[in-house]
Amino acid sequence: MTASDWNKIASKQLKNKPVIMQKFLKFNKPKARKMGIAAKKCERCGRFGAHIGQYNLNLCRQCFREIATKIGFKKYS
Repeated sequence: MTASDWNKIASKQLKNKPVIMQKFLKFNKPKARKMGIAAKKCERCGRFGAHIGQYNLNLCRQCFREIATKIGFKKYS
């Protein structure tokens, strides 16, 4: 189960059962990541891998290539 799937399951099946829903969220919500690949994600598309955090960009490499010229970076060679 991925990080985005747990919320979909909880909202679909336990929508009409608030007490059980709270218990489910308490024990099954993924913990907040402090380190590793899942700690940072792209602010534009949400990918976890190939993250560029320099200059507080917080973009994946694919999104960076798309908007690099718009934000003032130049491509050499």
